[in-house]
Amino acid sequence: MNRLFARRTATTVAAVTFYSLAISFGGSLYAADPEPKGPERWKNEIERITAADAEKPPAKGGVLFLGSSSIRLWKLDESFPGQNYLNRGFGGSEISDSLHYLDQLVFAYEPKTIVFYAGDNDLAKKKKSPQRVAADFRELSERVAERLPQTRILYIAVKPSLQRWSLIEEVRAANEAIAKYCAETPNRTFIDIATPMLGEDGLPRKELFVADGLHMSPAGYEIWTKLVAAELEAEGTKAP
Repeated sequence: MNRLFARRTATTVAAVTFYSLAISFGGSLYAADPEPKGPERWKNEIERITAADAEKPPAKGGVLFLGSSSIRLWKLDESFPGQNYLNRGFGGSEISDSLHYLDQLVFAYEPKTIVFYAGDNDLAKKKKSPQRVAADFRELSERVAERLPQTRILYIAVKPSLQRWSLIEEVRAANEAIAKYCAETPNRTFIDIATPMLGEDGLPRKELFVADGLHMSPAGYEIWTKLVAAELEAEGTKAP
């Protein structure tokens, strides 16, 4: 009986000691909350954007650049001087992330034209199929058409990159499916930046990328700018 009581007492003391140590070191007995998954992982960034918009609302009816880091890193004021195009690229986002935040990142601005780039991270990070990438873009396109039927979307092809060259067949399949959809859908245009980004050897041109082999150098953006500008000029799109 005494031995049983002693064991129970020792267990209780150990538990109390562990609890005290955890508290004294600012710890917790519970696991930390897991990192947000899906579109929720961008919540803070989107809230910063909407807060800035509330203080200084952007003009409506212009050109909106939307998508992943290749958009976010694009220096639009240098590529399109005097146009005041709106950049709402965010992080390493996927098409589904932009779809989730359409109210904040698209409908709030009522753009005349959306220049959109995403799909790269979908294939590489989430291992989504080319068919899923195309389906996500189609859903985004249809959602925009419901609210903004006159808005045009220019889809920039998923780029071939040095870092993700192993995914080139998936990239091509996604681009082919999206190009077909755009060709069959009013106010949708597919911009093939992929072909001019390849050299004579059929591989991505190294000078078009920064050291990580994924994000683009100024030379890479020059190609994108020329092709996108041609489409914007063809429709007579100017800043409001």
